[in-house]
Amino acid sequence: MTIEAVVFDVNETLSDMTALASRFAEAGQPPEMLDTWFAGVLRDGFGLAAAGDFRTFGQIAAGNLRGTLSAEQIDHVLAGFRDLEAHPDVPEGLRLLRDAGYRLITLTNGAAAMSEPMFARAGVLELLESRLSVEDVATWKPAPASYQHAADACGLPLDRMALVAVHPWDVHGAQRVGMCGVWVNRQGAVYPDYLPAPDAVVTDLRELAAVMA
Repeated sequence: MTIEAVVFDVNETLSDMTALASRFAEAGQPPEMLDTWFAGVLRDGFGLAAAGDFRTFGQIAAGNLRGTLSAEQIDHVLAGFRDLEAHPDVPEGLRLLRDAGYRLITLTNGAAAMSEPMFARAGVLELLESRLSVEDVATWKPAPASYQHAADACGLPLDRMALVAVHPWDVHGAQRVGMCGVWVNRQGAVYPDYLPAPDAVVTDLRELAAVMA
C-alpha cells in the first residue's frame, strides 16, 4: 500500500531535549534527573491510558516534580520546552519528504502549541499540514485512538500512513493499528527483541525520503 502521509512523534524524535538538563541543574538538581523524570512522565501517561483515564502532559510533568522542586522551579523547567531546538537533520529531512510529495503531520503526547516556536525557528512550520496532540482525543500514544486521530485528521486509512519515532513503543503502537512504523535510531541502540521489527530504520531524517520511496 502506498504511503501518503508521514506522522512524526515530537519529543526526542524532532526535538533535542538534552537542553532541559541545564534547567534541572539551575533548579539545584543533577542534570541526569531529566532522563528519570521524563521516563516517569511517560510511565504515568501510559498507565492512565491503559486504565481508560487521561491527564495532560503538563499535568503529569509538573506532578512528577512536586515535592522535589518549588512551583517556581517547576515552571522554569517546563518553560524550557519552548526553547528546545530541532535536531540538525530535521529541516532538510522534512523538506526532502515534502518535495517527494508526502503530507507531513506531527502527533505528540504533549501540547501541540508547545513545539510551535521550535518549528518556526527551524523553518519547517509551513511544511507541516497538521500539528496534532493526544489531548484532542484524551488518550496517550500508544493507545489506538491516538493514531486514529491522525488518520481522521488526514482523511486517510491508517495503512496509507507512516509513523516516525525514536521510541520503539510508539513505532510498535503504530504498527499494531496498521501503520508503517519507522524507527529513528539516533544513538546506535538495539531495537527491543520482544517487539516486532520496525518496517524501516534510519539514523538520520535525511535518509527517510529515500527509505520511503
